[in-house]
This record gives sequence, C-alpha cells and structure tokens, in this order.
Amino acid sequence: MAVTRLTVAEFLRLGRSVPVLDVRSPGEFAHARIPGAISMPLFNDEERAAVGTAYKQVSRQEAIKIGLDYFGPKMRTMVEQAEQLGRESGPGHQSVAIHCWRGGMRSGAVAWLLDLYGFEVYLLEGGYKAFRNWVLRQFEEDFNFHLVGGYTGSGKTEVLYRLRDQGEAVLDLEGLANHKGSAFGGLDRAPQPSSEQFENMIATELFRLTEDDRNRVIWAEDESQRIGLVNMPMKLWERFREKPLFFIDVPFEQRLEYITQDYGKNSKEVLINAIIRIQKRLGGLETKTSVNCLLEDDVRGCFSILLKYYDKHYMKALNNRPNLPSVMIPLQVAGTDPVANMQTILKAKHERTADLHR
Repeated sequence: MAVTRLTVAEFLRLGRSVPVLDVRSPGEFAHARIPGAISMPLFNDEERAAVGTAYKQVSRQEAIKIGLDYFGPKMRTMVEQAEQLGRESGPGHQSVAIHCWRGGMRSGAVAWLLDLYGFEVYLLEGGYKAFRNWVLRQFEEDFNFHLVGGYTGSGKTEVLYRLRDQGEAVLDLEGLANHKGSAFGGLDRAPQPSSEQFENMIATELFRLTEDDRNRVIWAEDESQRIGLVNMPMKLWERFREKPLFFIDVPFEQRLEYITQDYGKNSKEVLINAIIRIQKRLGGLETKTSVNCLLEDDVRGCFSILLKYYDKHYMKALNNRPNLPSVMIPLQVAGTDPVANMQTILKAKHERTADLHR
C-alpha cells in the first residue's frame, strides 16, 4: 500500500478523523505543534542531537546508521502505540497521518514501518516547516472580522460565547492564549502556550471557521497586541484595527460589580501580587491605596481604583486608531447581561449591513 502525501490543508482536514502522529523529538513537540497532534517521537532529544551531529560532522550515511540503532528497538512499541490510537479512534481504524520537521527521514521511516504493518499512511508534504509557512500566510489573509469592544468588566468574553451559541463564528483569542488579558488574566488558568503555538492555534481555528465560506463573519474580542505573555501576530492585529468595532458601553458601577465578583474570589495574596506586577504603570499612590483596600477587606474599593486605571489605558489605545470614527459602532447598554448585549450587537450589525447595501 503506497504512502499518500498531502498538502497542509488536506492534512488538517484528515486530522479531524484519524490520529496525527508527530514523530519529532519531545522538545520540538513541547515548544509548538500542530493542534491535536500526538507525540510519538522517533528519537528523544539526546538521540536527535546525536544523529544531527553525525549528519553535519561525518556523513548522511553515518547519521542513518546511528538512527537505525535507535529505531530498531522501538519498532514494535511504535506499531503497538499506533494500534492503540487506532482503536481509540474507532473500530477497525487503520489510518494514521504522520509528520516530522521537514517531511524527511524521520517521518519516512515511521511511515515505512506502519505501511509495512498494514496501516493506511498519510504524510504531510514538507512536514512541520511547511505547516509553519502556511500558518504565517494565514495572517496575510483579509478575514471578515467583527470586533466586540468595551471597557474592562463589560463581559465581552461572555458575549462572544453567546454569539457562538447562536451559530456565529467566534475566534476566542483569550481562550487560545489561556489568559484574560489583564494583570489578573492568568489567575486560575493553565500555563500559556508559546507564541509560536498560539499562532498555530489561531491559524488552524481560522481555517476551521472559514473553510466553507472565506467571507464568513468572524467575531473576536478587541484585544491588545499582547495577551499575557504571548503576542498576537502583528499582521493579524493590524487587520483587527481596520475592522468594525461594536463597542458596548457598560456603566462603571455595573462593570465594577462584574469584576469584583469575577476576580474577588481570589486570595488577597494572589491579588496583591497581580497589583505589584503593574505598579510602575499604576503609580505608587494608587498601588499603595489598592493594596491597603485589600488588606482592609474592601475588595470593591480596590477594584474601583484598578478599573479606572484600565479604563484610561483602554481609551488611550482606542484613540490611537487612526480610523476610529469609521470603524466604531458605540452601543449604550444597561449592564453586563451577555444575552441582552449579544442581541444589541447583532441588531447593530444587521442595521450596519442594511445601510451598506442601500
């Protein structure tokens, strides 16, 4: 049975139904990978280094011989691991998709083995390197983004969830980044991905959302270029700043109540550490006052100070948009009810679409 080579798009589609085996080293996989791929390394990190050194300093043939020494004892284990993954994918499942760094010797060796055993094998043409080139090209595309904006505490993420419940396409950047975007955004969250992995997840999610309709509206939150420790791809962020911005203007007191309930459940120590991280920007007096509020159990007073700080910085970033009057759709809303605010946004979007077609 011949091994079938696939383009990146074909490989991603296939990966929804068959196991995707990443045969790169554990270190390569940990840094960044194709979302959904399973690590099944041909070499561990030390073995990979030894093979690479032999290739550069001796010869290709010597590197292959060393690689075979490592590969031979692992053959049965790799076959059995692939069988187990096949069983988990469904009865009689005997198809696998494989990739390495460049689609060369590592994936070729594993593909040969599994094909010999009887698997239907698919290889990613050009390997992970080709995938990364594809990822970066996605950010050159002009997707039909619509942004949900608003000051901190407006419940924008919940609005996005309600839009998704209505069948709208949603790119949840904060969900992908494992961070809510402020100094408090990483509390009670898993570690963030690397910036490279963040890009990989964004690109594959955009592919999934628009595969059937490249002009489909994609809702996303109006974000800073940096989300926690990871950066949005610059070209994508620049695209965002050109797109319609549906700004839900929630009264201060309602937003204060929202973030007090959301973040106030954390311990004083955790909250104080978050405040200390922004003390240079917050200022000495506001830092001292907000920390003292926490120590005196005045959580609401603490977040009132912080909310005014974030409002000032959001407004500054908003006004830095050179085209703000042409993209911003201001929406006065009563509170943080995500369903009501979602309905307000959709109504404004339909009215805007109707105006554009008049």
